[in-house]
Amino acid sequence: MPDSLRLAAAVEQVKVQASLRIIERIFAEALFFVLNFSKFRPVGQYVPLNYAVMKNKYLAEALGTMVLVLMGCGAAVMNGGAVSVPAVLTIAFAFGLSVVAMAYAIGPVSGCHINPAITLGVWLSGRMKAGEALGYMLAQVIGAIAGSAVLYALVHTGAVAVGATETGANSFAEGNLVPALIAETVFTFIFVFVVLRTTDPENGAGNFAGLAIGLTLVLVHIVCIPVTGTSVNPARSIGPALFEQGEALRQLWVFIVAPLAGGALAALACRK
Repeated sequence: MPDSLRLAAAVEQVKVQASLRIIERIFAEALFFVLNFSKFRPVGQYVPLNYAVMKNKYLAEALGTMVLVLMGCGAAVMNGGAVSVPAVLTIAFAFGLSVVAMAYAIGPVSGCHINPAITLGVWLSGRMKAGEALGYMLAQVIGAIAGSAVLYALVHTGAVAVGATETGANSFAEGNLVPALIAETVFTFIFVFVVLRTTDPENGAGNFAGLAIGLTLVLVHIVCIPVTGTSVNPARSIGPALFEQGEALRQLWVFIVAPLAGGALAALACRK
């Protein structure tokens, strides 16, 4: 290898390592904030939250969202993007099975929201306090960034072959803003509706809830991937977009606003 290429490779390696150190520091600082979030109470909330219990919940949400992004977006990256029916099915099942696995792993700890749209729906349904919901959302975003950081490291610290995407970031084609808004709102509504109904304390699906939720996410991905790559989860979109930059960041608002709107509509539909 010529000396110039060796030098360029060495410089690139240093840049990647520096970026990972910065990401690690941001993650550590943000996680510290999350773990201490329960010490603060919003106006009108007079019952103090148990710090130890909330710490475990936030950690569970961060870990679960990290796994979701790493496995789901990782499937998109390692399969060269959603360029064929087998690839679409692989990505869909990667996201769905990640939810099933985390539902049974961290569900008993935090409820396994791993999605701000779900957390919003749960809060609007009266199942959690506002401060707790905000802590969940922040932990989920941190977890998504961590999962994207791991995926970024896998792709950029060696010679891993990738295809259409290096991050699994969501996007839509030019002129498809309206279809993207409709798809993300409607499919998030369906997904969160299933989550709220199957986890209902009185008439839910009990131990089968995790399986029903995961399979619903598979179905949602199969239909929605050709439109937006399927978000239905603001945290899942934020993490990859930060590493993708460019168009992914410019379109990110769609994958925050539409899923949150869908989650809110699902809560209204489930209101008793």
